[in-house]
Amino acid sequence: MARQLQIRRLICLALLLVLAFAGLGYRLVDLQVLRHEELSTIAQHNTQHEFLLEPRRGDILDAKGNLLASSVMVKTVCADPMLIGNHQAEVARAAAPLLQMSESELLKRLVPHLRQNEKGETVTNRYVVLKHKVPVETWQKIQATMGNISFGLDEKKLTKAERAFYHDLRQKAVFSRDDQLRAYPNQTLGAHVLGYASAEEREVNDMPVTEISGKDGIELTFNSKLAGVRGWRVTETDRQRRELVPLRDQDVEPRDGLNVVLTIDSVIQHMVEAALVEAMEKHTPISISGIVVRPRTGEILAMATLPNYDPNNPGAAPVEARRNRAISDVAEPGSTFKIVVVSGALNDQVVRLNDAFDCERGVFHYAGRTLHDHEPYGVLSVENIITKSSNIGAAKIGIKMGENRLYDYIRSYGFGARTGIPLQGEVLGIVHPVEKWSKVSIAQIPMGQGISVTRLQMVMAMCAIANRGVLMRPMLVDRLEDQEHHVVAKYYPQRVRQVISEPASKLIVEALKTVVTPEGTAASAALDHYMAAGKTGTAQKVEDGVYVRKYFSSFVGFFPADNPELCISVMMDEPKQGYYGGQAAAPVFKEIAEQAASYLNIRPDSDQGPTLAEKNATSLNARAVKALAARQ
Repeated sequence: MARQLQIRRLICLALLLVLAFAGLGYRLVDLQVLRHEELSTIAQHNTQHEFLLEPRRGDILDAKGNLLASSVMVKTVCADPMLIGNHQAEVARAAAPLLQMSESELLKRLVPHLRQNEKGETVTNRYVVLKHKVPVETWQKIQATMGNISFGLDEKKLTKAERAFYHDLRQKAVFSRDDQLRAYPNQTLGAHVLGYASAEEREVNDMPVTEISGKDGIELTFNSKLAGVRGWRVTETDRQRRELVPLRDQDVEPRDGLNVVLTIDSVIQHMVEAALVEAMEKHTPISISGIVVRPRTGEILAMATLPNYDPNNPGAAPVEARRNRAISDVAEPGSTFKIVVVSGALNDQVVRLNDAFDCERGVFHYAGRTLHDHEPYGVLSVENIITKSSNIGAAKIGIKMGENRLYDYIRSYGFGARTGIPLQGEVLGIVHPVEKWSKVSIAQIPMGQGISVTRLQMVMAMCAIANRGVLMRPMLVDRLEDQEHHVVAKYYPQRVRQVISEPASKLIVEALKTVVTPEGTAASAALDHYMAAGKTGTAQKVEDGVYVRKYFSSFVGFFPADNPELCISVMMDEPKQGYYGGQAAAPVFKEIAEQAASYLNIRPDSDQGPTLAEKNATSLNARAVKALAARQ
């Protein structure tokens, strides 16, 4: 009987062992086969992490390598509320002064809560941003403070698990990731060319990622080149989320952005901006612009507009101040546009410089309209029509040339089309086709009415005359470099077209030289050591279809006249205390031209004696360089 009981017990035990092994086998099959993919994904999610590695945004440099825009490395300070547990108050009290935040605001961010991610999954807020753009030195102080934070406990009496918790709280609950702050060391200098960049935050793999992107100017146009390429690291971590380096799966280093080297010379840019500030104070226009170009290449050495703004804080300036009026605003050009009709007529040999036109003593009736000159001129030669800026003389040349040829030259000089400058926001201007011209258009357009142009279009047209009749594309970027200053891409001057012949360009230059003589409209633009050439403009503004007593004043000129190195335009919208181009804009041209000539060591027309740069090395040039250095 006892033996039978023993046998039954053995059988029951065997059955239990079989059932146990069967259950274990099923569990193994379930884990390793049936649910392998599901559990593998969960395991990877718990132990495998992807870290995004941000590239450094490239710099923007001037033609001499001076820094115009750069990225300063900073930290984004973050926290893990789950690691902090119930100690939010202590952490907030310790970190708030360093983060320059209130304790109550910081406390709200440190409270754990549940949320749904982009995939619809419920997750805890293991990652919250406390503050962006924290200097590295401040982050180091935060680390030291967190490492020494006291929780009012005798930690010697704590268990091993409790001591590990407080260790992780001090070392890992508040952490940082690399970030960068876009900085413009010269504040407002060249702001409309540089533009600005701002940070935008988005979520990648349940973690916020900050991206800096260009919003205007070169920052926007060359954003993809400046931004670089993000890297990443996929690696295994332990329970404390420490990386297990031997198990690192992928490690792709970020590729830093390229540097953009401009044709802008920051010293000349400073000269232009300083001269515009003085003119702004004297004439109080709505806006004023200055552009300096090398006629032979189209390189822009300076482009400035006031009102201006600081790209370090663009939101502090009104929208109007952030607009680059040199390419985004249009206006009737006035008498500067006479270079188009006269040069075209000379090129077609419709007129010669000494041909005479009766300027009707300042009053000319044509197509039911009355045209006026600012002086009662009688008979003037073509050259003197430029010298005196006769509206009636220009109108009669346009009538003699004819509508179709005038329109052809307008378009050939680039009006009614974008110049191709690498900046966003450039407009076409307003050039109506011939079939939409009124009967008086052929007389009005030669004097700069009935057509609207940008400030850049006008200076590039004058550059074409200075450049033996060849129109160039404006050039603002010289090259792209990597962080070791190796050239990645080089840009070269681009010829657009031959607008007028070289002989015709020489003839119009001879006429333009007379403008800066005592007999001309811009005697105040005459340079002491160079023969300059140029043209004034004083255009009445139109409001509600009617010409009003408000003016757009300008002077566009170049020097040395027979071998031009620089072409400079100065344009004012509604100047006061003198509104003629020769009164308001021409003196500003002279100031910029003489300082730039000294700085660039341009040899005077006469080769006798030292250059202006050799004479003034300690004056104009030195002051400009010192002023720029002070801004940096």
